[in-house]
Amino acid sequence: MGMTKAIHDSLNKHINIEFYSSYLYLSLSSYCESINLPGFASWLRAQSREENDHAMRLFDYVNDREEKVLLLPISQPPLEFQSALDVMQSALDHERKVTELIHQEYALAIKEDDYATQIHLQWFITEQVEDEKDVHEIIEQLKMIGDKSDALLILDRQLAERES
Repeated sequence: MGMTKAIHDSLNKHINIEFYSSYLYLSLSSYCESINLPGFASWLRAQSREENDHAMRLFDYVNDREEKVLLLPISQPPLEFQSALDVMQSALDHERKVTELIHQEYALAIKEDDYATQIHLQWFITEQVEDEKDVHEIIEQLKMIGDKSDALLILDRQLAERES
């Protein structure tokens, strides 16, 4: 059985947001490369791949439900930031917006009695908790570091160790 138009439209919008998230993390990564923080850049690039995987998870789900994915234009992400802290705060702000979107979709799935979509979105809800926690931890570490460049370089090396 297919899904309602409201669910279909919502999931297509979410696919777009996940692809935008991937673009945003690539932009954040590029900025970090430009300020010689290759560990941050690597961590953010891995996050970009993860966001692309999220988009494809939804893409496959819509197709599995015998609906057509409608790929929407992807907006250009911001290109300039003030610091590594600004980069990570931008990431956290975006993750919080995505979390809110997922919560709205889940509420819609409840309203529409779409149990399959509710179950599918539970994975995303759990994933968002993890993503927000990871970025928040980096932000708190950056706040502790302040203007100590040696500590920033140590954190940069630690972030470079992230597995894809």
